[in-house]
Amino acid sequence: MIRQEQIWGALDKIAEDNGLSPSGLARLAQLDPTTFNRSKRTTNQGKPRWPSTESISKVLSVANVTFQEFAQLVDGNGAGRVPVIGFAQAGNRGFFDDAGYPVGGAWEDITFPALHDPTAYGLRIAGDSMAPVFRDGDLIVVSPASNIRPQDRVVLKTTSGEVMAKELVRRGAMGVELKSLNPAYEDRYVEARDIDWIARVLWVSQ
Repeated sequence: MIRQEQIWGALDKIAEDNGLSPSGLARLAQLDPTTFNRSKRTTNQGKPRWPSTESISKVLSVANVTFQEFAQLVDGNGAGRVPVIGFAQAGNRGFFDDAGYPVGGAWEDITFPALHDPTAYGLRIAGDSMAPVFRDGDLIVVSPASNIRPQDRVVLKTTSGEVMAKELVRRGAMGVELKSLNPAYEDRYVEARDIDWIARVLWVSQ
């Protein structure tokens, strides 16, 4: 099982390899300079805290470190395996159960830094309908178990098999209002009865 200190240690190693302090690495990633400080690694109650997936993603991008390289830094044997399919495949039957969790044996597995979410899976983007946020070839990691809040990026599948990635504007008992990531495509409102499942996007690899 991956421990918090392994993740922090990997971030410290990336900072060291780039001749930076943890604060310097945070600045490079355009984060608050205190993001990786020792004081931020525990809660006020003294319990270990996980760095956010968003902050890790920004560090990997600016430091030009791949997910696989980061996983090796965390622990060569401790990285998780994430099932992945193409975005277009997500609309087909047999890949998800009724709750939107991945099922079946047709998924590709990839090594991925520990997300501490055994339900997470990956979708490979195809086309430009989600540009410039998600581009053709990007890998997005999705969590059906995570709570969803306004302004979260989400993937939604309709009962007719349509799959879309957009920003959640509002979610109510009658349906969800979604903002398109690509302004060339229309925003959407999907009634609750037409939603097969909706899941939060945790991470994007660009």
